[in-house]
Amino acid sequence: QVRLVESGGGSVEAGGSLTLSCEASIPTTSVRPCMGWFRQAPGKEREWVALLDRSSNTNYAISVKGRFATSRDNAKNTLYLQMNSLKPEDTAMYYCAAGSKEYYSDDSGIYYCVANPSDFSSWGQGTQVTVST
Repeated sequence: QVRLVESGGGSVEAGGSLTLSCEASIPTTSVRPCMGWFRQAPGKEREWVALLDRSSNTNYAISVKGRFATSRDNAKNTLYLQMNSLKPEDTAMYYCAAGSKEYYSDDSGIYYCVANPSDFSSWGQGTQVTVST
């Protein structure tokens, strides 16, 4: 079972930037093919933020597209989430996750990941991001 540890959270003013890190206990090339970032604000359901598949293709929630970017450094066994132009509504606990479930597209012939939390079997403990006005 892979262990994931997030870091990099903190408090920033609106418009600022933060970079979250998620270090895996095993080489990221061996981690589940789907890796993702989710967040949960107090009183709200957990929501998807970003996905990274086995080919390092990315996908983002509409609310963060153009402001957030996720990437993977296999040499450091680490997944990153670069967050720019932060807004107060980005305030939440951020979690990284890894999952094995992939879907296959007959049309394109490729495997892809879906932002369904139940497809992700390994989760980090979370790191808090607070954005003030």
